[in-house]
Amino acid sequence: MKKIKISTKSKNAEIFQVNLSYETFGRPLGHAPIVLVNHALTGNSTVAGKKGWWKSLIGDRKVIDNQKFTILAFNIPGNGYDGVLVDNYKEFTVKCISNLFLQGLKNLNINKIHTVIGGSLGGAIAWQMAYDAPDLFENLIPVVTDFQTSDWVRAQSYLQDRILNFSKNPIQDARVNAMLVYRTPFSIDHRFQNQFDTEKNEFKVNDWLDYHGRALENRFQLKAYRLMNHLISTIDVAPNAADLDKIKSNIHIVSVNTDLFFTAERNRKTYKILKGLKNNVYYHEIQSIHGHDAFLMEYEQLNQMLKPIFE
Repeated sequence: MKKIKISTKSKNAEIFQVNLSYETFGRPLGHAPIVLVNHALTGNSTVAGKKGWWKSLIGDRKVIDNQKFTILAFNIPGNGYDGVLVDNYKEFTVKCISNLFLQGLKNLNINKIHTVIGGSLGGAIAWQMAYDAPDLFENLIPVVTDFQTSDWVRAQSYLQDRILNFSKNPIQDARVNAMLVYRTPFSIDHRFQNQFDTEKNEFKVNDWLDYHGRALENRFQLKAYRLMNHLISTIDVAPNAADLDKIKSNIHIVSVNTDLFFTAERNRKTYKILKGLKNNVYYHEIQSIHGHDAFLMEYEQLNQMLKPIFE
């Protein structure tokens, strides 16, 4: 992991310095087209390799091929993966993170990128970066996200913030709550079918939720969770979808038909508006019972959708 020292401003115009950390995979910088990958809420810069959270998409002879591309991923400052945490988390927005990432690219002397791609929060940051630097990216791929925080997503973020600040077991309880939005009722019902674990004396769905709560607590820190959850509530790329036509990139919007968080309906509306203004806009929809998390589960569908872009 490498670091770049950057000076920037918070939401309240406070100037601060941050060590922006990043990782690269595949070809060395300067030797191949670059794919910038923005991580999701609990993700990090390790997007490929044995422990890569998106290794089903990125790697040798994968859709995003290490042998053809340089893969670059920044850590969102404050996600804790590089040891950096922040206390004043409400001073930061998706716009702030976009500014940091763009400064990082400038620092690395990068002035053209093949593709910027991100899932969920990472996709929102990708929207913001492409809006702030409309000529920088050949392709923009926002996956299961939106260019604006909806009232529904804002309400979920608000509830998560209350849990993270007032619960006795904040990370575990917040994760349990989040899983019920990241998945769907049909997905959970189909998986567990009211099964009861007699050895543990509880329903299997409860054990599954507890497992996810404990797992996140073991690898994620409270300050990081507060920041990342807050960022979800600050997505405000443009006043309306029509304003996104300033982006010169080929835009590939990817949704999940059952997403309860960033709904497919809102993304279809964005696509319809943009398609009426420019030709290089495309819409892809993953079909799944699993909801928002399907972008981390339905890899065959996602791979088939993205393959032509990287060929």
